[in-house]
Amino acid sequence: MKKFYQFTLAIAIMFALLVSLSHLAVAQKVNIKGGPLKEKDWLTNPAEAALNEDHSDNKNWITKYYGPDGNYENNGGFAASAPKDLIDEGTKGKLTQESLSTIEGLKLTLTVDVGWDKGHGGPRGWEVFEIDPADSHHMNRGGPGDSIDTYGIIVIKADQAMKAVMSPAHDDHAQIWINGEKWYNNSLWTGAALQVDYNIEVDLQKGGNVVLYRCGESGGDAYMNLHFDDKTHETVDIYPDKAKDQKSFFDEAAGALAVDPVGKLATTWGDIKRK
Repeated sequence: MKKFYQFTLAIAIMFALLVSLSHLAVAQKVNIKGGPLKEKDWLTNPAEAALNEDHSDNKNWITKYYGPDGNYENNGGFAASAPKDLIDEGTKGKLTQESLSTIEGLKLTLTVDVGWDKGHGGPRGWEVFEIDPADSHHMNRGGPGDSIDTYGIIVIKADQAMKAVMSPAHDDHAQIWINGEKWYNNSLWTGAALQVDYNIEVDLQKGGNVVLYRCGESGGDAYMNLHFDDKTHETVDIYPDKAKDQKSFFDEAAGALAVDPVGKLATTWGDIKRK
């Protein structure tokens, strides 16, 4: 009888391990490779089947972003706003979505604000803002929760060029650029604030990488969440970290952006503008 119980216990342990490993494999499955997107596919949804993965136990959800200090409002619904470059519109061509997702474009936010008209939220400066990933309405940021577009930026400092896996959750239309190239477009909401449909393999360069995350919302839930694979989070630095405003963001990200801290930037930014 004792041997029977030992055998039964061994079977139970093996089953538990198999279930655990199976769950781990599913959570790490990459279902989009081969990016960045070609221009003809910039507004095309992924052809791959959605994974519908629950990532609510993931500890790496990003909680801080740098971006305009308010949303683009009255967007006419995400289907109408998604094809428009709202950064280009708000800066009169000084920045675009693609250029904002580069180091040089990010630097220009120190001197170039966003000038949306009053009907779309009005002029915007730049700030660090914090979200609660579990809150399915965190995109409103104290303003309207419907018919809005939100932009958020993070900087990733990598010690070497590497592959990473990016996992977004969003409601509704998400678009993501990295280092001037578009890597993700999906107009379909993911079903829950911490649910992921696509794990996307992306390229990170050695040094600073600028990630621009845009989400357009029509009505109902309004969230934009993002995390990377565990190995990436273990080996890179992501900013904003402790920063609370524009100055402290550029101060802590200075090494990744190859610039001096903001207090020493007068000559640097003058040189950049002349270029």
